[in-house]
Amino acid sequence: MSGLMTHVEHGFGPVWDETSRVLVLGSMPSPKSREASFYYMHPRNRFWPVLQAVLADPDDPTDRVGTTPESRRAFALRHHVALWDVIASCDITGASDASIRNAVPNDITPMLRDAPISHVFTTGGKAAQLYRRLIAPRLDDAGFDVPMTPLPSTSTANASMRLDGLVTVYRRAFRDAGMTPPNRSDG
Repeated sequence: MSGLMTHVEHGFGPVWDETSRVLVLGSMPSPKSREASFYYMHPRNRFWPVLQAVLADPDDPTDRVGTTPESRRAFALRHHVALWDVIASCDITGASDASIRNAVPNDITPMLRDAPISHVFTTGGKAAQLYRRLIAPRLDDAGFDVPMTPLPSTSTANASMRLDGLVTVYRRAFRDAGMTPPNRSDG
């Protein structure tokens, strides 16, 4: 592991409302996302193109993610998707999930209590690992039984998956969680 390990605080809150039906959790925002105070803002991260391909109404040309935090927040909420990260703070080198140490988890129980979230997705192996270790036991203790599905990272560091492969995997997972988009019976 090269580079300087720094202590990082998440820096911005979750995206959700009382109609959110699924929660997508990453690990920790990248430096670009922390700079923009919003999720998946590195220009080469494929999260937003994947979400648009999976959820956008193909008959509505205005149903797009856009490029700003505001347009992306509106898209996620319109499609009943909540966004946050597993980690509230950690020590990390750059944007390297593999370097994460001393992770302190976010508390997702208020979201699960106040919105009809029936499924949690994690993006990337580290988010899934940390969710199982740091968040799942807390949910069990609080009496929440919400299934979690690990999904592949949309970062370009995940070079083994092309955009079309990511779209296929995410579409299947969202469909299985009951999130079929409008005018698309099967995706």
